[in-house]
Amino acid sequence: MAYKSLNHFISELEKDKELIRITEYVSPELEITELVDRISKSPEGGKALLFENTGTDFPIFINAMGSEKRICKALGVSNLEEVKTEIERLFTKLTSPKENLFDKLKLIPSLSNISSWIPKVISGRGKCQEHIINDPDLSKLPILKCWPEDGGPFITLPIVNTKDPLSGIRNVGMYRMQVFENNLTGMHWHKHKVGARHFNEYKKLGQKMPVAVALGGDPIYTYSATAPLPDNIDEYLLAGFLRKKKVELVKCITQDIEVPADADIIIEGYIDPSEDFIWEGPFGDHTGFYSLADWYPKFHVTCITHKKDAVYPATIVGVPPMEDAWIGKATERIFLAPIKLAILPEIIDYDLPFEGVAHNISIVKIDKTYAGQAFKVMNALWGAGQMMFNKIMFVIDSDIDIHNYSEVSKYIIKNINPERDILFTNGPLDVLDHSASNFTYGSKMGIDVTSKFDEELTNNQQIQQDFDKIDINNLKSDFTEIIDIKVFSDEILCYSIKKTEKTELTDLWDKLAKHPSLNAIKACLFFEELVDINDLNMMVWIASGNIDPKRDCIIYNSTKKSCSKLFIDASRKYKTKDNFNREWPNVVVSDDDTINKIDEKWNLLNLGDFIESPSLKYKKLNSNKGAISIENNN
Repeated sequence: MAYKSLNHFISELEKDKELIRITEYVSPELEITELVDRISKSPEGGKALLFENTGTDFPIFINAMGSEKRICKALGVSNLEEVKTEIERLFTKLTSPKENLFDKLKLIPSLSNISSWIPKVISGRGKCQEHIINDPDLSKLPILKCWPEDGGPFITLPIVNTKDPLSGIRNVGMYRMQVFENNLTGMHWHKHKVGARHFNEYKKLGQKMPVAVALGGDPIYTYSATAPLPDNIDEYLLAGFLRKKKVELVKCITQDIEVPADADIIIEGYIDPSEDFIWEGPFGDHTGFYSLADWYPKFHVTCITHKKDAVYPATIVGVPPMEDAWIGKATERIFLAPIKLAILPEIIDYDLPFEGVAHNISIVKIDKTYAGQAFKVMNALWGAGQMMFNKIMFVIDSDIDIHNYSEVSKYIIKNINPERDILFTNGPLDVLDHSASNFTYGSKMGIDVTSKFDEELTNNQQIQQDFDKIDINNLKSDFTEIIDIKVFSDEILCYSIKKTEKTELTDLWDKLAKHPSLNAIKACLFFEELVDINDLNMMVWIASGNIDPKRDCIIYNSTKKSCSKLFIDASRKYKTKDNFNREWPNVVVSDDDTINKIDEKWNLLNLGDFIESPSLKYKKLNSNKGAISIENNN
């Protein structure tokens, strides 16, 4: 479905009772984030919110796609599998053998459909240019400062349009933009992104780089800007396919680049590659930790245009789940078809758990037909597009429901032998990964959970044990340094201690590996005392974010009395205790003053039953204020 405007989408959500209008003033500085964090972590993602009193001429629309129902609504489907099925159908039709002229003629409707999705530049001005501000002032927009330690206000949902200066091929990406002055922002594109590659081409040519940032319009534009398309594939073509109508583009007023004619707000400008970069950040990021300050290009604003009834769209990110988790879920479902059809036909399905924040954890289901196939799939996926950033990958059999995490965890424990089924390798990591010893480079772990062929078996026998006999109190008395112990899925032991030297931790591991009551335990995860080991979601998020697998995992081989075991150090890493020489970020939480302000306003906001701040649950993970853990500076 093609939405005529962002207001059209808002009205449709309101009809479905998926929108709450807030007329009371809530400050864009910290307060909106605190309120939205409570709503977005509600069951089913809460509601979309329209803040009508922002202190500016523009309302703020947020959490728009923050549930399965609303992301489907944005994409114009009843469920996310519809898009995958359509891609498979179209691909099969176009690539199947054509035996005669009649078969070839049957392709014409499909080819005609494809041509109708190709973006088109139209003459004249678009609705996005009904108001033209040649003396641009970003302070007129209700730009959010999201978290207390953020470097400043950030544009969080920008549709950034750039062009390759040599080929003219467009790219549409989403890169956060910190506001420094009324006409100056940063442009936070990571080194792996197409926008950064375009920038490097302009730098070689010694030319200024035209950039246009669109806000709003059909929500499919926003989704398409986040989609992991291959280089040189126009994101507006994807948008046309999804909305079943081509995207109409218009020329900018001050820059030689095109933008969607029906967007709400356009910020035109340029980046001069000859200029020094600007120190940008920190920013409370989608990993749930602060991404720390670094150098990024300056974006100079030359013009702002907008519709008469423009709405300012925004999003917030932080400890999952939030709106971005549902956008990521759409990508997971949509891009399953291309992976199956173009890369790995044995893949049946895959799942990216919210706690894995897109890159840290993937669960892949395959149709296994030969020995070693799981490892082949791991290596292929680590070489495919954005999957190169994946850190922990489970490959599992075809008869398991990989979206049922309880079933998956039981199957993992049943089927793995750590000394046989785990593969470690090195590769690129996301810029936001804070755990690797080196920036953007570290290790990955693949776990083969599939049933084994004879060629894959070893002589090692896993020990079976009645887990009711595990005496946690006895363990605590034997290991007085342990603060708390929890057993999950029968064979995973999680425990917390006050971390001291790394050598003392490994000494403890040696003793635990030999302890008779733990003969059948296959995995032991260590957390610091600040982590609640009774909260499974918190532990999965912390563990997947905090480990560099090759550095932080030790495998103990099986013996006659004990099965093989995987020990994982899921704690934060310290300069003095771990010889970790990077700064370690703190967890993203609101400050007490902001929490109290929203508590006091709650009954005025028409939001229903009171919801406690999620930050109260997570703030204990930080031992100091600030974006950086000061303990890592000791």
